[in-house]
Amino acid sequence: MSPPASLARADLLARLPQLGGRPTVLLFYDGYELRLLPGRSGRAYSRLRGLARYLYRRVRRRQVWTGFYTAFRALVTSLRQYGCEVRINDLALAARHPAYPIGIAGYPSVLAAADLPNPRLFGPGDYGYPDTAAEVAADPRNRILTQPSEWPVEYYRAACGAKLRVLFVGIDTEAWPDLSARPKDIDVLIYDKIRWHDGAPRRDQVPEVLARLIRHLDQQGRSHLVLRYGRHPLSQFRAALARSRSMAFLCEHETQGLAYQEAMASNVPIFALDEGVLADPQQLRFARPGLLVSSVPYFDATCGERFVPEQLEAQFARFWTSLPGYAPRAYVMEHLSLRRAAETYLTLYASLA
Repeated sequence: MSPPASLARADLLARLPQLGGRPTVLLFYDGYELRLLPGRSGRAYSRLRGLARYLYRRVRRRQVWTGFYTAFRALVTSLRQYGCEVRINDLALAARHPAYPIGIAGYPSVLAAADLPNPRLFGPGDYGYPDTAAEVAADPRNRILTQPSEWPVEYYRAACGAKLRVLFVGIDTEAWPDLSARPKDIDVLIYDKIRWHDGAPRRDQVPEVLARLIRHLDQQGRSHLVLRYGRHPLSQFRAALARSRSMAFLCEHETQGLAYQEAMASNVPIFALDEGVLADPQQLRFARPGLLVSSVPYFDATCGERFVPEQLEAQFARFWTSLPGYAPRAYVMEHLSLRRAAETYLTLYASLA
């Protein structure tokens, strides 16, 4: 019989390394929003630079944070809610305790910026394509390398071996509340994340998927709104979710897919393009034949419906008929909560001590 949740939490906190009598996690991030620079002047420059970028992108009505920084902020929130002291980019503190584990996150630049002897857990973030990742895995300081779901773990398996673990980003279900009772005037919010800039894959997929879906919705008399990834502020996405009965998620593949999971937390069912084929031309250089990928790696029949382009109309009919029976928020609460994310991270972190 498993122990009560409160006892399990207390046990996990007791296993964590401590500084000043409290379970403490040392985190380091380097990216566009927050630079990892030494000293007070470095931290001041980082804050000013991040604020300037935030204001610039907000004025231009663009997404103000990258996916990695969004994931990092969610990690910090989950750990603090769980009861941990979290210190961010405190190089001096980590240097005084060289055996104390650290978590590093963000872009590959964090590897050099956090040039410390401490044992390291990498994630959420990017440590390069498999050729570079193999060098990262060979560094004995890098004890654990994470990816957000099973298929990217398999993608990196040959390069990184036994150091790989799955580490998903928790979804804040208070920040993304249930919107199902709000008045709805949009039948389908179309989230267009068909990528690869404007190269061949996007040029092929727009008429095959996006235009075909819009045409079908028009023929059915279904109202719709299109949001293009990266070209709208977060407030517009939130407002659109509140007005929408469902969301079509159009993306070749995702390692996690925060946008569709935020929609699910809002109790908006998902109609997801999911062909299972790796499309990124750079990733294809390293992928083993037959690697099965997904645009919705965390998903089941309670969340909505998957489709492939040739079955779009038939699958949408099934999706629309079943719309009242979906319960995507319940899936997020069970599988992707901040608490579960914290427990996963802290279990890995404690293993480094």
